[in-house]
Amino acid sequence: MERRSFMRAALAGSAASGLMGAAGTAGAVPAAAAGSGAGDRAYMVGLLRKMAEPVLSNMAKGTLQKNFALELSPTWDGRDRRVAYLECFGRLIAGIAPWLALPDDDGPEGRDRKRLQQMALQSYANSVDPASPDYLVWKGHGQALVDSAYFTNALMRAPKTLWEPLDAATKRRIVAEIKGLRRIEPPYINWLLFAAINEAWLLSIGEEHDPMRMNGAIRKINEWYVGDGWIKDGESFHFDYYNSFVMYPMLLETLEILAKSNAPFWNAKPADLHAQALKRVQRYCEHLERFISPEGSFPPIGRSLTYRTAAFQPLALLAWRKQLPASLPEGQVRAALHAVHKAVWTAPSNFTKDGYLTIGFVGHQPELGDWYSNNGSMYIASEGFLALGLPETDSYWTAPAQDWTQKKAFSGRKFPKDYPVAY
Repeated sequence: MERRSFMRAALAGSAASGLMGAAGTAGAVPAAAAGSGAGDRAYMVGLLRKMAEPVLSNMAKGTLQKNFALELSPTWDGRDRRVAYLECFGRLIAGIAPWLALPDDDGPEGRDRKRLQQMALQSYANSVDPASPDYLVWKGHGQALVDSAYFTNALMRAPKTLWEPLDAATKRRIVAEIKGLRRIEPPYINWLLFAAINEAWLLSIGEEHDPMRMNGAIRKINEWYVGDGWIKDGESFHFDYYNSFVMYPMLLETLEILAKSNAPFWNAKPADLHAQALKRVQRYCEHLERFISPEGSFPPIGRSLTYRTAAFQPLALLAWRKQLPASLPEGQVRAALHAVHKAVWTAPSNFTKDGYLTIGFVGHQPELGDWYSNNGSMYIASEGFLALGLPETDSYWTAPAQDWTQKKAFSGRKFPKDYPVAY
């Protein structure tokens, strides 16, 4: 009863809270704070709120599917367009879960976070309630397997905030929907990891799980490792950002759960495989950091380019986990990622007049959409915000900003040479 009362008050106060006004000017940081860790964080929090508020405030009230006007790629393949709502919620919540999981505090950020936490919990409830207008499409198209993995990945990243407070009926429904997706046989591409992450989440909460959907995926991903930090997506190598979007984050987080559980594995210890994967993603992160130009732009290569800042999910993930390699100091990574976010998100047409994401790379560029792209797909961009799971007092935010590799290189200063690695 107390939680329901809180939800009514939070939702009723949403329009009057001024949050959207603040979010509408995300990145408007006082000049004195520009370039500081506090200023970088304030910019990122404002951007997170701008992205999350329209989605969660509507879904918590059961009005997302009513108010979220869909935009489909010009080459849309004709699948059930309602998959967009699971994409929108699942991808958004995966990226903002670490921030939602920070301890309560009474400051402006803490109060807004508490509101969004409660909206997220109600959104989870509505997502699996057949009586809710925002019940998501769990049946039908195989796309549900893809975005269920982001949906459960958020629960893995913030279990005490997003899973434990849910009521028993919602928990049962979520488990049933996730297990029901075993009907989908994933193709031998990155989809193997979507099945694996769901089973890893089930294992993490003590539910019956299918070890083959984890073990098979891990074995195949390791077979696809081509060297120097890069993994193929299937039998052919694609020069794109899928190592960032899926391969490394979901491989690492699946292996983390396996290592903690002491579950039986094929012919290697999950802890050893995790250590190997961590070294490889650290090397991949060195490449990502070197992709960032002095102005914060980065190569517009490969498919799913409209996922924007999700291209830097591994850097943000390792920053949050305090696992960055020694070659990438925190102040350098923070400054580089801040430049990336400014380069991408400054364009006003990244958002509609109602505050929802558009299809594009920098701004609204629907022609860049792939045949599977809709504006719900774009919310994977929030995966670039994972470092917000570190409190403002953490060294990631307090370390002095440092110039990143290209900024040094193109100003004629010393910078480290780069050589391949063998692991």
